[in-house]
Amino acid sequence: MQTRQLGKTDLLITPIGFGAWAIGGEWRFGWGPQDDVESLGAIRQAVSKGINWVDTAPAYGLGHSEDVVARALADIPGSERPYVFTKCSLVWDDSRVVRHDLSADSIRREVEGSLKRLNVETIDLYQVHWPRWQAQTDPAPGSVGEAWQTLAALQAQGKLRHLGVSNFTVEDLETAQRIAPVASLQPPYSMLRRATEADLLPYCEDHGIGVIVYSPMQSGLLTGAMTRERVGQLAESDWRRNNREFQEPRLSANLAVVDVLRTIGERHGRRPSEVAIAWVLRHPAVTGAIVGARSARQVDGVVGAADFRLSADELDQIERALPRD
Repeated sequence: MQTRQLGKTDLLITPIGFGAWAIGGEWRFGWGPQDDVESLGAIRQAVSKGINWVDTAPAYGLGHSEDVVARALADIPGSERPYVFTKCSLVWDDSRVVRHDLSADSIRREVEGSLKRLNVETIDLYQVHWPRWQAQTDPAPGSVGEAWQTLAALQAQGKLRHLGVSNFTVEDLETAQRIAPVASLQPPYSMLRRATEADLLPYCEDHGIGVIVYSPMQSGLLTGAMTRERVGQLAESDWRRNNREFQEPRLSANLAVVDVLRTIGERHGRRPSEVAIAWVLRHPAVTGAIVGARSARQVDGVVGAADFRLSADELDQIERALPRD
């Protein structure tokens, strides 16, 4: 599988990375109960197919995703081990209540916690998960500046190889850049969620910042496997039940888009999921896409997107099919 340079770093990453959000299991923004054996198989299958990076976070399952990633990596020879990317700023207490914290002491605790759970000496890419968090109404401790200064110091100590951010605005990026270089941005991006095209992607392209997007399949909606019946059967603890893209009237419009993706994919022997990911990867600012999978079978259904290219006519066909808000 081809690789691309992530921003100005020495990391050469595959166009697709393994996303470990869902395998974290149940928490406030979980995807319902998960099978760890299936999750381990998914990570191993991804690596065997050539994917060379895994994106996780402590908040995913409140430490559980990082634990599962570590278990999977323990069985992979050193020469084949993928890069590990994780995050900070979302922490939890003994009652499993998640809150936002960018203070220096909290950041240092998070780094040490992730190093221990992942069983590594250095984290390849360490990202601020959120500069602020809409799920918390009270003012959070710390600031982007305090967090970035702390991370730069930890990087100098060799605990973190590169520093990235997630869900930042251009203003947040500029704040961090004044302190230390930002290696990458991780924003949400799919054909159903395109706000990042307006300013963030051009800014990153102009400033040599790598972009690894999340939810390119709109959290499973564009895979071709999602139906109205399946949406109705999502677990009570699956956060997608309350997401507007999974509710009418948007659900019907989105499933109509999937029909177009299916038609395009069939011409090439590709799945709708691969078409959706290839659409995201077409953007020149995008270095890679984080693609979640919970089984080896799901990995097989997306990995082909890494070298799939859509024609101009096919891109126009998709554009015409997209819902207009």
